[in-house]
Amino acid sequence: MADAMTTRLTRREIVGYGLGDMGFNFYWTNISTFLLIFYTDVFGITAAAAASMLFVVKIFNAFTDPLIGAVADRTRTRWGKFRPFLLFMPLPLAVAGVLAYSTPDFGPTGKLAWACGTYLLLMTLYTSVNLPYSALSGVLSGDARERNAINASRFVAGFAGGTLVTAASPRLVAWLGGGDPALGWTLTMVFWGVAAAVIFAITFSTTTERVQPPQAEPVSVWQDVADLRSNRPWILLFFLALIIMGSITLRMTSTAYYFKYVVNRPELLATFMPAYLLAAAAGTALTPLLTRFIDKRKLMIALMLASTVLSTAFLFVPADNIVAMYALQIALGLALGPKSPLSFSMLADTADFNEWRHGRRATGMTFAASSFAQKLGTALAVAVIGAIFSALGYVPNAVQSAGSQAGIVWLMSVIPAAFTLMAAALMVFYTLDNPAMARIQADLAARKAATTPH
Repeated sequence: MADAMTTRLTRREIVGYGLGDMGFNFYWTNISTFLLIFYTDVFGITAAAAASMLFVVKIFNAFTDPLIGAVADRTRTRWGKFRPFLLFMPLPLAVAGVLAYSTPDFGPTGKLAWACGTYLLLMTLYTSVNLPYSALSGVLSGDARERNAINASRFVAGFAGGTLVTAASPRLVAWLGGGDPALGWTLTMVFWGVAAAVIFAITFSTTTERVQPPQAEPVSVWQDVADLRSNRPWILLFFLALIIMGSITLRMTSTAYYFKYVVNRPELLATFMPAYLLAAAAGTALTPLLTRFIDKRKLMIALMLASTVLSTAFLFVPADNIVAMYALQIALGLALGPKSPLSFSMLADTADFNEWRHGRRATGMTFAASSFAQKLGTALAVAVIGAIFSALGYVPNAVQSAGSQAGIVWLMSVIPAAFTLMAAALMVFYTLDNPAMARIQADLAARKAATTPH
């Protein structure tokens, strides 16, 4: 097999890998944008109960991520470590998605139990596909620029998928349900589940795992964990993932409530979220160009500071100034778009750092622990939303009090701004800049050349 540091990825492989994230956003965007309001306004669970349930499940599910990462790292098949999960897990995932958006006629306790069980199943199966997919980006190529291109392709497709979901899901619910939103949501998830499975099959068929771990046999899971604990750049990215996901979840989940209860124009959601996602896709597409001139660490700091200012500005937008809302939303998309390919490229760099320092990669565990952080960030955001809604007296499908409306606006502005400000401060201490990575990858290439028979 050709050396992973010198073999160039084909455009087909870059596009094929990137396409996979579109499939994941058929689930993720539905979950982050519509699931809470589905529970409160369609299934009939109280906001406090739904938010508490989502928080508990996210915490529990976060602890399954390292287990799935460890399994992926130790998988040995003729297709590689990570690609088989894209082939065998999408069908169970589709079934779980349909069950999570089903509405059996149970009492309050039964509904909550059903929501808890099906949501836990959905998120566990989602992780069993998404985690190996994320780790796959670290073994397609050993070249830092190609990793930037891989992850840029991924998130352009991901934002495109999110745009499709936010624009199409409300229309699909109305069309497929024929006026029954409960039936509409169930059939809508059938549609998205089938579409995602087809996309995952394409990603599987177009990719090749090139970067191989240096050890002949996998070490213990506890050794992987110990390596990560001593990997300071990875620790910083762990908290970065937690903070950024908290900020994004706060805004995405609150948006449906904002347009329904503050702006009183819920139909705008079908264009407001796509405006953000299209702008984010544009920002993502610019990432490889930006990283040619700006170090990833400095670029991340600048993006987080810009997001802080833009989110804060949302606090001062009147409820009838639709133009200003869209302008800020588009600007936020451009600012936040590059953060995903940057952070995932940085995670692959920390796997290189781990191999350079300890002689072990543990790519799956590296990405699994980051996914763990994202789940914690999402859980934190949902807990904040639930606490604010409960404290301010949110009532579903009714005119909200002034306090409840103010809380929704803060969830769209100042609170996520505080999160991105913390993210910017965190990146000041990140050390794997471009010169450091050039030295590390040169050392790894020299070690491999020294041990390769001539």
